[in-house]
Amino acid sequence: MDTLVKLANDYWNLWLGLLFIGIVIVTLWPSKKRDKEMNEAANIPLMEDEPNHSKGA
Repeated sequence: MDTLVKLANDYWNLWLGLLFIGIVIVTLWPSKKRDKEMNEAANIPLMEDEPNHSKGA
C-alpha cells in the first residue's frame, strides 16, 4: 500500500498536466460540423435587438 501511495504521488502532476492539455485540445480543436453554430453564436452581440411586441410590456 505504501508503494502505491508513493507511485500515485510521483505521477499526480503528470496525470493532471496531461488531463489539462487534453481538455484544452478538445475544447479548442476546430470542428467543421460546429463551425456554423459557433459563427452564429459569435455574432449574437452584433445583432440588432428585435422590438418587444408583447402586450404586457
